[in-house]
Amino acid sequence: MVVEREPGTENREPSARDGWLRMSDAALLKACREERYRASGPGGQRRNKVETAVRLRHEPSGVVVQSEDSRSLQENRRRTVRRLRERIATNVRQRFDLENPTLPAEFAKHVSGDRRLTVNNRNPDYAIVVAVVLDAVTAAHAVYAVAARSLGLTTSQLRKFLEADREVWRAITK
Repeated sequence: MVVEREPGTENREPSARDGWLRMSDAALLKACREERYRASGPGGQRRNKVETAVRLRHEPSGVVVQSEDSRSLQENRRRTVRRLRERIATNVRQRFDLENPTLPAEFAKHVSGDRRLTVNNRNPDYAIVVAVVLDAVTAAHAVYAVAARSLGLTTSQLRKFLEADREVWRAITK
């Protein structure tokens, strides 16, 4: 089984990944250990008065993300949950059958008739779409034409999708 994870998480069940990505924000937060802390950086004199930075540790996958961009605890929490979904999608791999792929409904509904993938990073389905694409590319050993064919996309559309998000592109090129 193809699974790429952070050290110490090798025995976790990879098929749970799509379930994690489909969870509501509240349910995903409950599956995490949340730490709040004071962070330095922009924000003026009031920056270090309260603990508004958030670090989430998703125990089932071993993924850790943080946000300290805002002075608002709620805003940092929202950003951290979004980053957690993206990190799970880019780091946790599942087996992908290139010859007979089983594509989730979230992926299939974003593939147009002319074999284009049309989903942006604010769409709730985005994390699952990214995960499926990265599974296919990993299974194809980074041969984009093979991965695109199994996903029902053109090679150029697959490449554009991968390059459009810096974190996704980084996951491919590491």
